[in-house]
Amino acid sequence: MVRQKSVTAAEPILSDRAHDAIKADILAGLLEPGEKLQLEAISDRYGIGTAPMREALNRLSAEGWVERRSQRGFFVSGLSFTELQELVKTRVWLETLALRESIAHGGQEWEDAAILSCHRLARTSRFVDPDDDADSFTLNPDWEVRHHEFHRALLSACGSGLMEQFCQQLMERAIRYRNLSVKFSLARRGDALVEHEEILTACLDRDADLACRLLGDHYRLTLDGLRERLFAEATP
Repeated sequence: MVRQKSVTAAEPILSDRAHDAIKADILAGLLEPGEKLQLEAISDRYGIGTAPMREALNRLSAEGWVERRSQRGFFVSGLSFTELQELVKTRVWLETLALRESIAHGGQEWEDAAILSCHRLARTSRFVDPDDDADSFTLNPDWEVRHHEFHRALLSACGSGLMEQFCQQLMERAIRYRNLSVKFSLARRGDALVEHEEILTACLDRDADLACRLLGDHYRLTLDGLRERLFAEATP
């Protein structure tokens, strides 16, 4: 009697690991826009076989992080100022709506979480060991984590898990643009600490109109900076 080969969970786990590793490097700018993802080369880079790696690339393609070009293979998705404008506009629409709901319904627990996340963000430098040499700085991954936590905390009382999920997906796309803007240009905006504190204060004062205006201004200032650093040819 011939025994059929058993199916193990190893392959899906490797595929998930490959997916997360490649996506993290795309967000960090380590894999640059338009870069070709040669299957054998990235399999060696991440120490994962070609079969789970191909599955991961197909998933990333479906999510928009990678492009699959006919007869040419996989490439890191490019940057587009039009996409960036749409991204910022959509973030303002969704996050101001979620923020209004959080301000209306959030209690003490929501306030405490927002205050704590802002405090942690303020105590985290955006750059690792910054010095006077403009060519010598490295992004601090802990700052990005704290920044993400702060914005998620503000929206966490909106009462809609789907809304939070959509906002998180848009945040991830914005992270990539920010990281690449620092990588490709010496000019940088810094950690925008004052803007974050002003948004938090308006939320704690339950001033939804002011908080939403400040949040929108915060994202539009980021858009202006990214346009200067990544898309110098784009007109306002």
